[in-house]
Amino acid sequence: MEILLVEDNETLSKGLVYSLEQSGFSVVHKLNKKDTVDFLNNKKPNLVILDIELPDGNGFDIYEKTIKEKKIPTIFLTVKDEEDDIVKGLELGAEDYITKPFSTRELIARVNKILNKNNIIKVKNVEFDLDKMVVLKDGKEVVLTSLELKILSLLFLNLNKVVSRNDIIDKIWEWTGNDVNDNTVTVYLKRIREKLGENIIITIKGIGYRIDNEK
Repeated sequence: MEILLVEDNETLSKGLVYSLEQSGFSVVHKLNKKDTVDFLNNKKPNLVILDIELPDGNGFDIYEKTIKEKKIPTIFLTVKDEEDDIVKGLELGAEDYITKPFSTRELIARVNKILNKNNIIKVKNVEFDLDKMVVLKDGKEVVLTSLELKILSLLFLNLNKVVSRNDIIDKIWEWTGNDVNDNTVTVYLKRIREKLGENIIITIKGIGYRIDNEK
């Protein structure tokens, strides 16, 4: 899933981008109103994390004039905790707000809560319940190992996007502490495909893998 982060504090942004990407999200970062509006005129991310005070404009204006009509879930970031600002953001239609300084873990929890209102992703006849970490095919559970589930969840969380083989290798090291090679990834993907019995995983030769969401 893709998140648009709009924040002009580059130090704060760097930490947030890293933490969000470690949680499995794809992140696009913009520093100002102009670049944000240009991006949103061509793209529709799954969620926007939006600073209210920007060097060339106001987050509320971006939300009202661009984001709201696209119906993109939004969390406002602000140094202010005044009731009027909080009420205004929520009355405009934003899903949530968080005031600086804040815990990154708290922000990610709020992101997950918004994006995972229905935390079951279905592609063809395969369903992945990301809360329970359970995979079903035609309503029957597919038995996968813990690592296979994590690899598959990485692909499901990045629907329509290529997950590189290097990213999978890095994640396996993060999850297990074990160094693996390119061939190991091939073996794991082969096992997952065999267990699913449904070829929803597309190989992008020399790059990685992708699952497409049919809409």
